[in-house]
Amino acid sequence: MSKHESPLALVTGASSGIGEATARAFARQGWRLALCARRKERLLSLRPALRELGSPHVLVHGLDVRDEAGVKAFAETVLAEQGCPDVLVNNAGLARGTERVDNAEGTAWREMVETNIFGLLYLSRAFLPAMEERKKGQIIMIGSVAGWSGYAGGSVYCATKAGVHKICEALRLETLGMGIRVSSIDPGMVDTEFSEVRFWGDKEKASQVYEDFEPLHAQDIADCVLFVATRPPHVNIDRLLVMPTAQADPWHVARSPKKQS
Repeated sequence: MSKHESPLALVTGASSGIGEATARAFARQGWRLALCARRKERLLSLRPALRELGSPHVLVHGLDVRDEAGVKAFAETVLAEQGCPDVLVNNAGLARGTERVDNAEGTAWREMVETNIFGLLYLSRAFLPAMEERKKGQIIMIGSVAGWSGYAGGSVYCATKAGVHKICEALRLETLGMGIRVSSIDPGMVDTEFSEVRFWGDKEKASQVYEDFEPLHAQDIADCVLFVATRPPHVNIDRLLVMPTAQADPWHVARSPKKQS
């Protein structure tokens, strides 16, 4: 526990979707919050609601997790003002485009690798020493079913999420005996801005991904994060794969089109 009375959760990519829902879930339990996202204005507008839900203190910071120096500065601010996070939720990540390997321009590849891999490595590195020093802490990665099964048009995104699994496995070994827990929560289809980002802002195309079945919702994953974070200290949930009932893997979804009257 830090010098403050209530525990501290740090959530990256907290301006929308799973990150925002996770921040709300921790706020309802009275946790202090340190939030970062590229869209700081959305964090600022979210802060009053989090305070009303029960969070005693909400620190917000504009940050692109690809910015190594920016991550370092953010970590220094959090550690100085709030202390060491009890839980770090590495949520920031994205899929961009559906390029095949044989005809890809490649810019989106770099964005995904730098965000989904380097970003969570920068954040983890920034706070692990403080967790190790006090022999307590938890890192929760938001992975994906794409880390379990690859699919056409998603080679690099799938590779980054498989990489998250391997980083988790390595961190579990590197921190073994230090009282630190490392977990991965891997969702299937979640109705957030994810597909809108993947399709470069095309809302119509994004909405078609979730047609004719009920996908997961951001709150479903936030509930899982809170569950994992609140297990007794001797319990570590290594990996949690969470799917909509109508989805079996990245390719198989049971859709039930509505009959036209």
